[in-house]
Amino acid sequence: MDRPIRVLVAKPGLDGHDRGAKVIARALRDAGMEVIYTGLRQTPEQIVAAAVQEDVDVVAMSILSGAHNHLFPKVVNLLRVEGVDDVLIIGGGVIPDDDIPGLIEAGVEAIFTPGSSTKDIVNYIKSHIKRK
Repeated sequence: MDRPIRVLVAKPGLDGHDRGAKVIARALRDAGMEVIYTGLRQTPEQIVAAAVQEDVDVVAMSILSGAHNHLFPKVVNLLRVEGVDDVLIIGGGVIPDDDIPGLIEAGVEAIFTPGSSTKDIVNYIKSHIKRK
């Protein structure tokens, strides 16, 4: 690749906890990726605007508030509306196992729950990147 993988780490919704997102951001940086962190309490529209503006390869959303079934698909749909179809979309946080199939069906390509290895997340991104 001619440049590092660019990852947008996003915290959608009103969730005020970002320790996990910061741990992931650090692991991705340590793996040589370029990370853009949106900060807390971002709307889906703000996340999509940042993804487009920053020309990212990956949108990685983290949520603990329980609003994942609404917010994650909204980000996916807004990316599609913007014509963004070459970005890997992943999510993580406190997400019940029963909700994961619906999120995958909605277009989130992988979900990483608490206890997921940062090495596994890095390897997943590297092996599923869509950039040509």
